[in-house]
Amino acid sequence: MRLGIDFGTSNSAAAAIVDGEMVRVRFGDQAQFRTTVYFPGVMRDPADFELTPALEHQVEELAESARRAAVAAGRPRTREQLRRDAIRVVRRQWMEEQVRQPRSSAALLHNAVYGEAALDAYFAEDEGNLVQSPKSMLGYNLHPRARQTITGIATHILEHIRLTASAQLGTRVRSATLGRPVQFRSSIGEAGNAQALEILQSAAIAAGFDAVDFLEEPAAAAMHYHAVSDSRHEAVIVDIGGGTTDVAHASVGGPQPPSIHRAWGIARGGTDIDLALSLAAFMPLFGRGSTRVPAHHYVEAATVQDMTRQRDFRSHRYDEVPTPFDRRLRALQDTGNTARLYRAVETAKIALSDRPEHLAPLDCIERGLHVQVDAPALQAAASGYLDELAALLAQVRADIGHEPEAVFLTGGMSRAGYIRQIAGAAFPGARVVHGDPSFGVVQGLALAAAQASD
Repeated sequence: MRLGIDFGTSNSAAAAIVDGEMVRVRFGDQAQFRTTVYFPGVMRDPADFELTPALEHQVEELAESARRAAVAAGRPRTREQLRRDAIRVVRRQWMEEQVRQPRSSAALLHNAVYGEAALDAYFAEDEGNLVQSPKSMLGYNLHPRARQTITGIATHILEHIRLTASAQLGTRVRSATLGRPVQFRSSIGEAGNAQALEILQSAAIAAGFDAVDFLEEPAAAAMHYHAVSDSRHEAVIVDIGGGTTDVAHASVGGPQPPSIHRAWGIARGGTDIDLALSLAAFMPLFGRGSTRVPAHHYVEAATVQDMTRQRDFRSHRYDEVPTPFDRRLRALQDTGNTARLYRAVETAKIALSDRPEHLAPLDCIERGLHVQVDAPALQAAASGYLDELAALLAQVRADIGHEPEAVFLTGGMSRAGYIRQIAGAAFPGARVVHGDPSFGVVQGLALAAAQASD
């Protein structure tokens, strides 16, 4: 049996064709799970920390850098203050390093928790490592050790999917068709696509799959749409997920197999809207726009998918920031609070897809603190992505040269009314078909997997 797997930026799912019927793999009570994994583990006792010559060198470098920055800002600090803060940063980095050591990794991975339960466990335990949306990092320029870490995380997520599917389906699942975006998020251009596929291939084999192939996600969505279309027609398939936006031009429906003519894609999606909404509506409560805190600090805090940026944010000092922003920023640095803030932002975005306004409580930062945000504010914050989406669909329209009969929308972001409006405006003569936002791609992958098995 061959499994179809949608390894998503925000959520992941799997399905298979069993006796001619579509069967979704269930993860607990859900047919998908948040692509988040929590590795519980006891941190090393801070009392074990000792300043080796190498660590002492790091302390001196940090203290000197902080001294120059303080002088330039006209707020000189004593050597004792600079050294104390530098030791604090080095100690934190040392403790994080201990959790990543090979001698502790096996126990951490054995007890891994996935999905929403991962967030809940992380918040409850207040320690360990939380990794969110690892797919978003696959195409970035990775140090060999970072690449090994990301590959290991992807391996355990795929193994979780394989073992869950095997238990539910009553057979050892050893082969799969994985979805892939047209363009992975990348910092190294086209090389990022090749690297991402190499990482996923390696991770899948390590996860126990003997055979793996890949199918572009809009092509998978087209296969799903084809299966539910009685008559042959031309369609533009638009799949908008958490990290990428993919489009395909296809002929679907009727007795002939679907034909994919061309595909387009941009490495932008729902997580970009999350970031924009966080910066525009939430970060002003932490002083964005009204203090001298550098703008990139807020980006670091909001980008929970990037472990390096999260570490950088936790290393900053906010003693000189005006009240109440100083204590709010320090509270945001506490373990788990950037993840809590991100979940509040994501919840607000989803709520505003079909409601005019939303109240987001932030009691984890300060009792009674909250954000009131409305739908126009969300659309204003998302305008950069929406402009890119409109430009992509205009390019598709120009490349095709005529109107398709239908536009098929799928992917988690396709629920949003403002997304549907842009798609409709790009192809005013076509009928807009709303597919299953969460499962359109994975069902197409399951159909492709079944055909590959024949």
